[in-house]
Amino acid sequence: MNRRRIAIACQGGGSQCAFVAGALKGLFSQGIQYRYKIVGLSGTSGGAITAALAWHGLLEQARGSRTPVEDGIMALWRDLTAQTPQEILFDAFCLQTMRLTERGLLPSYPVSPSSARFRAFQQTTSRLLPRAEFTDFRALLLKHINFEALPSMVDGDSPVLLVGAGDVLEGGFKIFSSARGEIKIESLLASAAIPNLFPAVWADDHAYWDGIFASNPPVTGFLRKVLMGAESPPEEIWVIQVNPTKIDAVPETPSDISGRRNQLAGNLSLQHELQVIAMVNFLLQEGALTDGFRARFGLDTTQSITVRFIRMSEDLLKGLDYPSKLSRQPRQMAQLIADGEAQALSFLSQLPDSEALWNARAPEGVRPEKTS
Repeated sequence: MNRRRIAIACQGGGSQCAFVAGALKGLFSQGIQYRYKIVGLSGTSGGAITAALAWHGLLEQARGSRTPVEDGIMALWRDLTAQTPQEILFDAFCLQTMRLTERGLLPSYPVSPSSARFRAFQQTTSRLLPRAEFTDFRALLLKHINFEALPSMVDGDSPVLLVGAGDVLEGGFKIFSSARGEIKIESLLASAAIPNLFPAVWADDHAYWDGIFASNPPVTGFLRKVLMGAESPPEEIWVIQVNPTKIDAVPETPSDISGRRNQLAGNLSLQHELQVIAMVNFLLQEGALTDGFRARFGLDTTQSITVRFIRMSEDLLKGLDYPSKLSRQPRQMAQLIADGEAQALSFLSQLPDSEALWNARAPEGVRPEKTS
């Protein structure tokens, strides 16, 4: 049967993107790449890293690898998690210091990540915590993604990866696209360059900061031929959302206000892009999206797009604050991954065509079992 075309968009949110990792683990453990045609993946910051791992895994499978896509995702997130007693203690110290500072119980001393003092702190940390995967983001990425081999792994039938970043000097949004050969280690480092933790990342003579200042995550990019190349636009977009849209009460404490501001900022571009999708769907239904209009705005779609969401459970969200986005405590990471996997499996079971999906054909030996 013809597989329905989907794209998966992964929102950023620091270490809370362990939820994204868990959600992708749940999806790929059920063999969605055999039941659907994945035409694209996108992400920002931690969501971009996780989407890139899934994309890399799909490329390897297309070349004959039998390694499950989710294994590569989990391998990086295990390395990213605090493991040794020293790492766990250091992470807990940083987390508690940030929380006390937010509450006004400790003074704040802003330091530029480009300063000599900050670099000295990083060097000291690396000596005390010698596991490179924990302290060196570049080393972590190089261990898990073969960037040199990427150009030879991508072909006309490969899914497209889109990575969002903010152009510091020009003030614009940048979407790095694999269809344009733009996925390099600098692209992912740029998307995850939180300004108060990392200096701006230079790529192709432009300086970039975290993708939260651009598209978080890229969604409308899936409809633009300039970014998708020869790949057809998706019929559905699945958004794995880290930041909650709604909360129960108005924040009053400084820490709660800071956390909600971060959530709203993280969702701002997503809400805008969803409005664009809704407008495109309306124009299509009204027959107003002409060929000329699509050409003018670079839209490459002729049918309505269904948008679906995978979101955290409310119980988990209530226990997370802004500082937790920078924490890599094993317990928190395990909770986020487990919730992501559970929400993904629940999501799949509620799809309109979920029953038919279980009869889709997959290569022998990798066909998953149906979830209950």
